Amino acid sequence: MHIHILGVCGTFMAGIAAIAREAGHRVTGSDAAAWPPMSTQLEALGITVMQGYLPEHLQPAPDMVVVGNVVSRGNAAMEYVLNAGLPYTSGPQWLAENVLRDRHVLAVAGTHGKTTTTSILAWLLEHAGLEPGFLVGGVPQNFGISARLGTSKYFVIEADEYDTAFFDKRSKFVHYRPRTAILNNLEYDHADIFPDLAAIERQFHHLIRTVPGQGRLIVNGADANLARVLEQGCWSEQCTFDDTRGWSALPIDDSDGATFELLIEGRPQGRVHSPLLGAHNRSNVLAAFAAAHHVGVSIPALIEGIKGFRNVRRRLEQVGQARGITVYDDFAHHPTAIAVTIDALRAAGDGRILAVLEPRSNTMRLGTQSAELAQSLTHAQQCFVYARPDLKWDAHAALSGVGPRLQVFDALEPLIAAVAAEAQPGDRVLVMSNGDFGGIHQRLLGAIESD
Repeated sequence: MHIHILGVCGTFMAGIAAIAREAGHRVTGSDAAAWPPMSTQLEALGITVMQGYLPEHLQPAPDMVVVGNVVSRGNAAMEYVLNAGLPYTSGPQWLAENVLRDRHVLAVAGTHGKTTTTSILAWLLEHAGLEPGFLVGGVPQNFGISARLGTSKYFVIEADEYDTAFFDKRSKFVHYRPRTAILNNLEYDHADIFPDLAAIERQFHHLIRTVPGQGRLIVNGADANLARVLEQGCWSEQCTFDDTRGWSALPIDDSDGATFELLIEGRPQGRVHSPLLGAHNRSNVLAAFAAAHHVGVSIPALIEGIKGFRNVRRRLEQVGQARGITVYDDFAHHPTAIAVTIDALRAAGDGRILAVLEPRSNTMRLGTQSAELAQSLTHAQQCFVYARPDLKWDAHAALSGVGPRLQVFDALEPLIAAVAAEAQPGDRVLVMSNGDFGGIHQRLLGAIESD
């Protein structure tokens, strides 16, 4: 079968492409733009990516068009699909019908930590010999690819609450029908499609409704918003983490969150040495442990498995060094994620943190969370913010609380020059964006080297 994917370079849709290719289909795709790591993955798989959304990309007609949620009415390729009567579906629907049916799905939902927790969970099952399939919104370095079919009945998936497609406004995760579901946390996000937190809570409850009675919910016991969702009704087994009633952690003489005593209902289970920094990642590990244990992975295997985990690309990833200055890349695009990322890096060493931020996500560009953004930058010694042309708010005014540590730029070249001039040996430059940020990472390294 020939499958053509519209919006193929998105993290989710690139995973669909990888799975469809592995299943034996001929796969092509179209997108407006492409950047690593997904463009690299598609190229390595031999999947042809066509620039733009042109009707001729669909000639001769494919057997199925899989439509990403980046595509809307008025898109030239989509209008051609509709007018020509070509068969089409969404990515989540295609996955549900062709891959997830009859499998034990382990889904990871939440505002933060989905990609990391999904990757940890997939690796723990792999380390235990369960050979799971998976689809992650990033590239776990243990696997080197964002998605695969797997050879067992288990399939691990990052369960996003964003909408499915222009013709299906339900959250993606309602298609997955998990038997094991992690609810990591819940905050207001995606202001472009959700009017308020209650609207997101409603979607999370739709997910809860799909988990069978003999299935299990792994829930952050410290999250009041999730507690409110569960009060709407729950028909499945429940297990908590970050909660003394369930799976919890007792940090051991360090501030980076990486070494802790694992407790279940307050009873010690063993010492965990995680390669991941920060209290937020400790929570991610606990959630993944609880989910893997639900499908039979032993406590000793969990503790041993996490030692070999290698984090996802673009999650506090070190991309290079120049003149004793280290440049990191992180996907953080929400005030809470920005704050915990800075705190994790701060706990890992004594050098200054120079935060370089692109407010790129739909929510960030709309300015819905601009009031919280200044507070999230508290622990960075210097802050450099790129005020994109499509920013709907005044970055200077909204971030004035940062004080003299703040510099705002409306172009990348002066921003790069300013960071290079400020950086000193021992500093950590933390670049945060959910896009390619104009290739800023290597440009920064080059500017620092030549400064």
